[in-house]
Amino acid sequence: MNPLLEDWTGPLGGVPPLANVDIAWFEPAMKAAMQEKRKEAQAVRDCPDAPTFANTLEALERIGRRLSRVRVVYDLWDHNFATPELSPIRQALEPLLSKLHDDIYQDGTLYARVQAVAEQPLDEEQRRLVAYHLRNFERAGAHLDAAGRERIAAINQRLSVLYTTFSDNLLADEDGYVTWLEAHQLGGLSDAFLDAAKEAAQTRGKPDLWAIPNTRSSVEPFLQMSTERDLREAVWRTFYSRGDHYDAHDTKPLIVEIQALRIERAGLLGYPTHAHLRIAPAMAKEPERARALLEDVWKAAKRKFASELEALQALADADGITIDRWDVRYYAEIDRKANHDFDPSALAAHFQLSKLVEAMFWAATRMFGWTFTPIDVPVPHPDFRVWRVDQADGSPKGLFYFDPFARQGKRSGAWMTAYRVQDGLGGALPIVSNNCNFLKAPGGVPTTLSLDEAETLFHEFGHAMHGLASDVRYKSIAGTSVPRDFVEFPSQLNEHWLFTPELLERFALHRVTGAPPDRALIDRLETAANADSGFMTLEFLASAVIDLEMHLRDEPVDPAAFEDEILDAWGLPREVVMRHRTPQFSHVFSGEAYSAGYYSYLWADMLVADAAEHFHEHGFYDREQAGRLMDLLLSRGDSVDPAEAYRTFRGRDPNVDALLRDRGFDVLPG
Repeated sequence: MNPLLEDWTGPLGGVPPLANVDIAWFEPAMKAAMQEKRKEAQAVRDCPDAPTFANTLEALERIGRRLSRVRVVYDLWDHNFATPELSPIRQALEPLLSKLHDDIYQDGTLYARVQAVAEQPLDEEQRRLVAYHLRNFERAGAHLDAAGRERIAAINQRLSVLYTTFSDNLLADEDGYVTWLEAHQLGGLSDAFLDAAKEAAQTRGKPDLWAIPNTRSSVEPFLQMSTERDLREAVWRTFYSRGDHYDAHDTKPLIVEIQALRIERAGLLGYPTHAHLRIAPAMAKEPERARALLEDVWKAAKRKFASELEALQALADADGITIDRWDVRYYAEIDRKANHDFDPSALAAHFQLSKLVEAMFWAATRMFGWTFTPIDVPVPHPDFRVWRVDQADGSPKGLFYFDPFARQGKRSGAWMTAYRVQDGLGGALPIVSNNCNFLKAPGGVPTTLSLDEAETLFHEFGHAMHGLASDVRYKSIAGTSVPRDFVEFPSQLNEHWLFTPELLERFALHRVTGAPPDRALIDRLETAANADSGFMTLEFLASAVIDLEMHLRDEPVDPAAFEDEILDAWGLPREVVMRHRTPQFSHVFSGEAYSAGYYSYLWADMLVADAAEHFHEHGFYDREQAGRLMDLLLSRGDSVDPAEAYRTFRGRDPNVDALLRDRGFDVLPG
């Protein structure tokens, strides 16, 4: 048997077979597992008994378990070990996966069975599972005529190819461009950054140079520190032109076709636009509410950035420079030192990756009683580490995998993945992973993180805890399978624990002296926390606005021209660029997940700011409040309405004022 098709073995019900994987296994294993799922779905469809929750909904929850296991390894290689040899395999398989989904969810007999169950007496969790499956049927076009269903399936299959191609093109521009530095070009760069840049150069065969890979984890620290303005501009242009070189890897033609297909599909399904289709099941419910939030925060962020820019330009005047886009981060760091007496590199020296991993575990133990024990299981690379997670009573909670470092073939950014979703029906415990792109220090030197990277570490672990916390009956609505504008709530909330004094004093230990940061440094961190919040917020908002506005159109737009048109209309200052320009906007164009939904980070942060005020009042390590957070929000998946669950937790709905306060923005009356 193909090794990927075998049942998992090992602790906690088995672990994925990640060691010694041959990519030649992927295509036959995926095809065999897809065929098995098809037969399992057919058995549910052909059940001779009248539809019941057990023989229809629970039966649907049980199908495809082998395919899910094979996809864990397949998806891991796609994200963490992408190679040119893998690309044609993905191009062949992705349309087949799309077709399988549509064949199941376009089946009129299955649809009718689920509709019949929806009319029966059900508890809340059962009703939400039924709603989940009905939404899948309706979005696949099960309610349409044969021609409509056929066209929806064709659109979905074509989109799966376009998403794969977009991802591959973007990865090619990330792997294919490197800025090389010589010894005279290192001004301003910290020792930790130079160690990592030297390691990156050595792995690329140029040990006498320093490498700036074309990824955010390298580019942003360089833009903050480098005193070489011409190099800042070169690195900035290389990074922000990914997917926009008018060559074989240009993503703009893909984006135009993706838009056209999304618009057509939304119309066939009865929605005015793709944005209406995507936002309907979210907390926002309708695009107008998402846009209203963006507008409210935009106005406040723009006012804040105007004052920031004035301070930055005053500093740049001394150098005879008019601030440009590649200068903002550099002068923002100078401003922190000059006007806030805070040097981020001084704090970064205290942010050893190994200690911060201990810190995030310690916080989870203090909050929820969880314990983390290293465990030896198969991994695909020496950088991977794995921990068994147990509850306070010693019972197992799941497994946590961690792949922290950048490498060639690994897609940029940071993300959480569920290798196995908690499944009360099948008795399965969750297995989750965090994946980051930190620059690895050379052997024997501690890897340290910037402030932003430390926040990323805690952010992704918030997602991991959300997946581990799950305690529901049905895997389809378990873990992080929640509305898109709620899924970022646990992750963004967890960032706040990084800055608690209790944690910093124990784990923010200097890479050389081993001493914690002094109280004065932490006070200066808090004072400078919002020094550039206007810039950072506008950078995010620009991407969210383009995503939403583009998907509210009923005709495709030219990506480059549309960016200029919309951001001019909204009044984006010229010194700010989108955090993710359209040609590299993988959140939106490498899949469906965040399309018309990038606003969701801001929506979740509205909840987070409100909840953080609650923890400031009660204490971040208050076990009673931690228990309420766990019981009401983290453990429930989508088995309850998240808006109602949050209302129960907080005693009321959130509003934008807490978010504005958190970012140091003006809260205007009315």
